[in-house]
Amino acid sequence: MPPAEKPEPRKFGSTEHLASEAIAAYVDGELRMNAYMRAAQHIGICADCAHEVEAQQQARGALRRAAEVAMPSSLLGALSRIPTGEFPLCGSDYPAGEHSKRWSLRWRK
Repeated sequence: MPPAEKPEPRKFGSTEHLASEAIAAYVDGELRMNAYMRAAQHIGICADCAHEVEAQQQARGALRRAAEVAMPSSLLGALSRIPTGEFPLCGSDYPAGEHSKRWSLRWRK
């Protein structure tokens, strides 16, 4: 029985570009090594994808340099109660289960 052949690594076609999700993952360092190496090789020969990577890196840097936004503790507390169905600002005359029905019906209108 002949030895198993190793599959050849995937190569990009001349008209193929990296998907925007792949570019974001590349910039964020979230690709596995093989995917990262293939993407880096492609970026080295594809000016369009290299430009997209540069734009993504600039956007990422701008977001990191932006001022941190503080969330009021009251909002954080209210958001943390959403999964339990507790909505204290809606009044106490409705049981928790009816709050969610009331809100879902309101949004459907």
